[in-house]
Amino acid sequence: MRIIPAIDIIGGKCVRLTKGDYSAQKIYNENPLEAAKEFEANGIQYLHLVDLDGAKSKRIINHKVLYEISTKTSLKIDFGGGLKSNEDLKIAFENGALQITGGSIAINNPALFLEWLAAYSAEKIILGADCYNRKIATQGWQKSSEVDVIDFIKDYESKNFKYVICTDISKDGMLQGPSTGLYAEILKKTNVKLIASGGVSSIKDLETLQEIGCEGAIIGKAIYEGKIKLNELSELC
Repeated sequence: MRIIPAIDIIGGKCVRLTKGDYSAQKIYNENPLEAAKEFEANGIQYLHLVDLDGAKSKRIINHKVLYEISTKTSLKIDFGGGLKSNEDLKIAFENGALQITGGSIAINNPALFLEWLAAYSAEKIILGADCYNRKIATQGWQKSSEVDVIDFIKDYESKNFKYVICTDISKDGMLQGPSTGLYAEILKKTNVKLIASGGVSSIKDLETLQEIGCEGAIIGKAIYEGKIKLNELSELC
């Protein structure tokens, strides 16, 4: 299972939210590149980079942070947040994203999202399935829908999407464990490569996600709050 630390960006700074609440943000590093270099120094190979400013806006915002990390580390970056047009996608890839994650666009403009899949392949385009009470949420988790997360994933799997990042918003930033039951259900009912996100608080959580068959696990606040040490993660990489 791939170990994927997360860096969330607001105003060019590394922050974490609680349950996606922008008013409950905590700054962990004024310079995201420093955090990225520390991950790299501990054997981490992957990074989940999220433009939270972009997620709330109509376009990508923090592409300069993406460029700096991609050019000054060897981390393989999947990038999300604010990807709403072909120009946004071009900016993300030109600034060093190896993969991009599309969530809101998959609900709001599925035709364009499918064009991206056709143009770049399922290795490059990840489906973002962020949910609250099993319902898909969009716009940086500020808007909810009536779409069931498993129906959503199954529909896009039928369109040849391979990778899915699923975040249970109710678990995000709470350090109370991930939604193992939901992830197990997704893995049972689909054949996607599932990357679990939200709630990871210990090495045991990671072992459990690996046991149920997750392809990757995203870790955020647990690292920044010292619940999981980077040297512990390096042993899993």
